Amino acid sequence: MSRGRLYIYSGPSGVGKGTLLKPLLEAGVLRLSVSATTRAPRAGETDGVEYRFVTRGRFEELIASGEMLEYTEYNGNYYGTPRRFVEETLRRGENVVLEIEIEGARNVLRECPDAVTIFVAPPSLRALRERLVGRGTESAETIEQRLAIAAQEIAAATEYDFIIVNDDVSLAQEELAAAVRAAGALRRFHQTTIKEVLKTC
Repeated sequence: MSRGRLYIYSGPSGVGKGTLLKPLLEAGVLRLSVSATTRAPRAGETDGVEYRFVTRGRFEELIASGEMLEYTEYNGNYYGTPRRFVEETLRRGENVVLEIEIEGARNVLRECPDAVTIFVAPPSLRALRERLVGRGTESAETIEQRLAIAAQEIAAATEYDFIIVNDDVSLAQEELAAAVRAAGALRRFHQTTIKEVLKTC
């Protein structure tokens, strides 16, 4: 059984990452690694589904024991990826997607340089502001903080293998699926090529 592929998936808060990813998760193409966070749950969120909600003290215990594949502090809260789920799922030959911030992505790439990276961008910061306001879950001050962070994230998007602009949801979903297929095909191409080279030795 071949090892699964690791995908790193990033983009500003409110850009619609979950909506784009949902069809691939429902089809079983990717398995989502549920991140741990110290932020409070939003209305309608369930522990273990959107995030694993833990206290700051517990999160720092996980860091100290080496149980986090990566972690970062974002907007005053810790976010991180529990290592065990990722390693066990990849060993079973399943593909895993990490929905993480840019700094976390950089940290994972130090350990997993062959991971595929995908960034979702808004059509503009103005459009992103409208989406954040429309959610009605955060104060005006928090929205401004998120927009400032988003501008920095978008500036770093060129570090990623694929950039998808979420202007039209259906089209962006198709582009995301195409990026995942392309990465898988490229991996199979490299594996086949290496096998053919070895045959000639």
